[in-house]
Amino acid sequence: MSNAPLMPMATAVWLVENTTLTFKQIANFCNLHEVEIQGIADGEVAKGIKAYNPIISGQLSREEIELSSKDENRPLLIKNTDIEISYTEKKTKKYIPLSKRQDKPDSALWLIRQHNMLKDSQIAKLVGVTKNSVTSIRNKSYWNYNNLNPKDPVALNLFTQKDLIEALEKAERRIKREKKEKAKQAKGISNIE
Repeated sequence: MSNAPLMPMATAVWLVENTTLTFKQIANFCNLHEVEIQGIADGEVAKGIKAYNPIISGQLSREEIELSSKDENRPLLIKNTDIEISYTEKKTKKYIPLSKRQDKPDSALWLIRQHNMLKDSQIAKLVGVTKNSVTSIRNKSYWNYNNLNPKDPVALNLFTQKDLIEALEKAERRIKREKKEKAKQAKGISNIE
């Protein structure tokens, strides 16, 4: 990415009209030729182009212009315009139509049968039902248990495959942690005896 200002010609027009910078300094800053800057000053080039203030847009500071105005050999330096773009999507609750809401208990049953290492709270969070509903489905005491048909929630678009994989990895880490704690406790008991 070049270090040219956003709209070089319009920025050059503004700098010619509003500063005492040399044509060479403006040309170097805007990535234009010195002759183009001379033409802007003479009114032959950039007729009808509206001046664009680089200070308001945050590309230059007043101090930078003053420093370069005092020393004609000093180049104008554009402010760092790199914007950090993060791709972490904030999970927003989306509207789920009635027809899909009826699939939630079916999806919870599918997760209980296919991935029984998931905690009830994880299933509830993934599917979007209460933890009590998941517990009652697991205990077969859900009010409509006999009419439930296990359905893949990823296929029903209740959440993504990525969400499921993350939940499974979390469950695996929890199980490993619990095994280590049990092993420590077993060692502690055997050492006492």
